[in-house]
Amino acid sequence: MTLPIHERPTTALAEAIRSGEITSVGACETYLERIGTFDGDLNAYASVFAESARSAAQRADRALARGETFGSLHGVPIAVKDLVAIAGRPTLAGSRMRTNDPPALHDATALARLRAAGAILLGTLSMDEFAAGLVTEYTHQRPTCNPWARDRVAGGSSGGSAVAVAAGLASATVGSDTNGSIRVPASFCGIVGFKPTYGRIPMTGITPLSWSLDHVGPMTRTVGDAQLLYDVMRDGSAAPDARRRDVRDDLAGIRVGVLPSSALELCSPPVRAAYDEAIEAIAPLVRLLEIDETVLEWSRPASGVVTAAEAATYHFKDLQTRPHQFHAGIRSDLRAAALLPATAYIQAQRVRGEVRDGFARIFQDVDVVFVPTTPDTALKRDDPDGRSRLGHFTQPFSFAGIPAISLPLLLRTGGLPVGLTVAGPAFGDDTVLAVGRALEAIGLVKTLIPDLAVSRSATTTG
Repeated sequence: MTLPIHERPTTALAEAIRSGEITSVGACETYLERIGTFDGDLNAYASVFAESARSAAQRADRALARGETFGSLHGVPIAVKDLVAIAGRPTLAGSRMRTNDPPALHDATALARLRAAGAILLGTLSMDEFAAGLVTEYTHQRPTCNPWARDRVAGGSSGGSAVAVAAGLASATVGSDTNGSIRVPASFCGIVGFKPTYGRIPMTGITPLSWSLDHVGPMTRTVGDAQLLYDVMRDGSAAPDARRRDVRDDLAGIRVGVLPSSALELCSPPVRAAYDEAIEAIAPLVRLLEIDETVLEWSRPASGVVTAAEAATYHFKDLQTRPHQFHAGIRSDLRAAALLPATAYIQAQRVRGEVRDGFARIFQDVDVVFVPTTPDTALKRDDPDGRSRLGHFTQPFSFAGIPAISLPLLLRTGGLPVGLTVAGPAFGDDTVLAVGRALEAIGLVKTLIPDLAVSRSATTTG
């Protein structure tokens, strides 16, 4: 059965457009129609560029009619987080204080590469102000809602990016990740979210939260889609590089590091059950080795110090001159961070070196590490419990700058999405993606489309 346009993986949609099965205009109108129908409730988009998207789609179709192809994403409609610079538009980063800023002179490097490959920009996506949050509620706009249940948070700060993919409002999106801002919403919304090795995709033109921790990466329906966007944003191509020739797309003999039972005690029953079932399913195919959790424990407090100090430094002038233009929650956190002594920041960076060494030792014994992405499924909007531990399993991999992907474990009937993280050593991005593809191939992970009409009024459990 042929999938509807909004359910097709990006790789399949790109092929369908190139083959002439569908037009770029047809794909663009499908997404714009869905945005108009559903985004009033979901609030995934900060802005929609309907007319420029239609014009770009028409150009893409005319080019194909002439036998020309722009690239591997020719005519594919995507969207980007609101902190990505777009030529001719102010870069708002979820903040009202930037409304009157001058427009960007150039696209961010990552976006420029996606457009050069033929991608069509539908708009920008909602986020916590200046990416300082994990729920997409620290915003001057309405909070972004989880498409599986409107009474649940979407995660953040790339919440709009996750919701747009999960709800079929864009073929693929771009998010940013400092302590889990790609992977937390990917887990909560049941999609693929990939944080590459630090620096593999340039941050040029992307508003920072913490410049030594920030990453940019793809949020997609499949691992193959994530690989495609990663390749394009990394170096402007989608051709496999030499390193990938030695990367297998199967699990046979892979050494998988898993957490001791004590490290999983904070997980909610649905997350713990899903994680345990996933490990049990792969056990006959791989070599399981228990890893030392100490490196994860040290990462979390030190990462918090580095994030806070760098964010307060970046925003220091605005904190002095126009503090009340910040969202109240963000303002309070930034003011507190501005009081951190330099010694705390220096000590945290020393810990960072130890954390990197610790992960290097772990990856001498294992090829990848499997952990739950978040300790809980999507939190209820009016329930503050659990928010302080949202980054428990995501912060360490950002702090060390190593690649990590959140994959949607196949949903139980009536349940909320649960994410499984696969992490690898520095510059082991292609290995992480290959393991993700292997997990898809055996049916352990899969992105599903929520019934938006049902979730609009549903109150969920679990």
